[in-house]
Amino acid sequence: MHVIGNITIYLAFFLSIYAFIVYIFGINKQDQRFIDSGKGATMGIFILASLSMVLMFVLLGTSQFQFEYVAHYTSSDLPLIYKLAALWAGNAGSLLLWTFFLTMYSAMVTFSKKMKRNPMTPYITSILLLNIMFFYLILSFVTQPFAILENTPVEGRGLNPMLQDPGMVFHPVTLYLGYVGLAVPFAFAIASLIVKNMDAFWIQMTRRWTIIAWAFLTLGNVIGGYWAYTELGWGGYWAWDPVENASFMPWLTVTAYLHSVMIQERKNMLKIWNLSLIILSYALTLFGTFLVRSGVLTSVHAFGETNLGAYFLVFMAFMVILSMYLLMSRYQLIKKDTGQFEAYVSKESSFLINNLILLGGTFAVFWGTVFPLVSEAVRGTKVTVGVPFFNTVMSPILLSLLFLMAICPLIAWQRASFKNIKDNFLIPALISVAVAIVIVVMGVQEAYPVLGFTIITFMILTHLVEFIRGTRARRHVTKEAIPVALFRLMIRSRRRYGGYIVHLGIALIAFGIVGANFDVERMETLAVGETLTIGDYTLTYEQLGQRSDGVNESVFARLAIEKHGRDLGYIYPERIFYLNWEEPSTEVAVRSTLREDLYVVLSGWEEDRRATFQVKINPLVKWIWIGSFVLVLGAVFAIWGGRYGQVNPRYTGPERNVY
Repeated sequence: MHVIGNITIYLAFFLSIYAFIVYIFGINKQDQRFIDSGKGATMGIFILASLSMVLMFVLLGTSQFQFEYVAHYTSSDLPLIYKLAALWAGNAGSLLLWTFFLTMYSAMVTFSKKMKRNPMTPYITSILLLNIMFFYLILSFVTQPFAILENTPVEGRGLNPMLQDPGMVFHPVTLYLGYVGLAVPFAFAIASLIVKNMDAFWIQMTRRWTIIAWAFLTLGNVIGGYWAYTELGWGGYWAWDPVENASFMPWLTVTAYLHSVMIQERKNMLKIWNLSLIILSYALTLFGTFLVRSGVLTSVHAFGETNLGAYFLVFMAFMVILSMYLLMSRYQLIKKDTGQFEAYVSKESSFLINNLILLGGTFAVFWGTVFPLVSEAVRGTKVTVGVPFFNTVMSPILLSLLFLMAICPLIAWQRASFKNIKDNFLIPALISVAVAIVIVVMGVQEAYPVLGFTIITFMILTHLVEFIRGTRARRHVTKEAIPVALFRLMIRSRRRYGGYIVHLGIALIAFGIVGANFDVERMETLAVGETLTIGDYTLTYEQLGQRSDGVNESVFARLAIEKHGRDLGYIYPERIFYLNWEEPSTEVAVRSTLREDLYVVLSGWEEDRRATFQVKINPLVKWIWIGSFVLVLGAVFAIWGGRYGQVNPRYTGPERNVY
């Protein structure tokens, strides 16, 4: 098994080198035979990557402790699902997963029907092969997933208890699908620069790929937040941890890109901007991987200090320098026939301002993340940038984005008139102001939540107006029933209305985020029978017990819940002691409603059964998870069954012996 596993890695590495070389020969000589050989090699790499994955799953699932990776991250008592999920618990396994997704995407692009006779396919696949070669170089010579131990241990070390959660099954996979997915539009962009094809072809061909990658990035971040909320026991879902920031930054830049490409398609503008955004997004995925694997910053998500960071830093620098060289060398060609803004108050301008704010947010998060490194290099001491900095900087950015999202659907292209603004925004604005007055009357005095809820209301109303107007216009022509007219309206404009659904999802997420301004927290030590009051809740500590869960032991507390004198049942926070781990794991007890979450953590206990509880009331948190579902639903709706890539590239190249 050791030999077979290593053969799949080494053979795929040399096959990726071969595929890259024959593609270059095929491009230079315009010879179909080389191109076909490269395509075959690309499929062969994917098959070998699949075999490596299957083999690794078998080793993990059957507890083959003679393999270093299996012994380090699993144990015989570990449930099968977590044995398999341990594949992405460490460096070697997670990089194998990354490489598998990269080869999968490469094969899908290469053998796509739309790319079958596309003269740019060899260029695109060559760029992807550069990435594949790098990752196989790492797997072959730096961190080997199939390395074996000199002495086989009787038992493995087991999986970190914090990773024994359903979030471990889904969070890394979705995040990697998003990270790796961005390599596809990047490859298209670089290929377009190489062949000097400066029209919107590469954007139209990669729109679906980009939305899919963005949707997976979104899912990865949300699942990670929910995992942290329910597992770590600190009461929050986003701590502005360096690795969290590393996945958030490309999400911001891709969001900006998805908006700005609409300007290029419609107005032939922002060509350099869009190329720069996709290059930046791709570079940030490599930067995030560098942070996770270098150990330069402390993070609960990091893999620990390794020498992998240097390799990723060099590769990232190489790819960025190559990209910027191509971009600058084609600068005059890109600028040719570029459209111009016609007015400051227009949909185009709102999209551009949206991009600038998103990039400002990206820079703020980047600076807050790397500042400890900068301070250590300059002053010799590492200064930590905490949550207050990020919250202070990002709060106005969030509100600004929400306001722009409220304006974008209804503002006119080219030039918005005063009449257009009054007709579209007067009623939503008046209702939003009324909501603000009601909020203040109800006792909310803080400026941020009042402004936040007002803008969110304004945003939701402007989007509803767009749905209503579209449905009304269709009914006027077709005489269809309202539900039928709405459904067919959305189906005929999937991209547009899918985007609106995404915006509504973001509004719901923002609603939950603003609710954090009203959270309440208490920590108190209680004897059995004593009560704790927090907000409208009264919790009575009734029992401290212990039970066995396989080879693990759990200590749990039972607390009765009352609200306004009404019995709401029981809640059971607990701590789990794992056989192969020194520190117990926290299992949070959460009673969740649309209004608020009652969040209880068992922090500690004494021999006399006195127990210490951390109790929080987190208002509106559930809307974050609901909004995330709506957001992803909108992304899926936007790409499902739509017509994408129905274009031909302007570049054709020499026709001799090519496809």
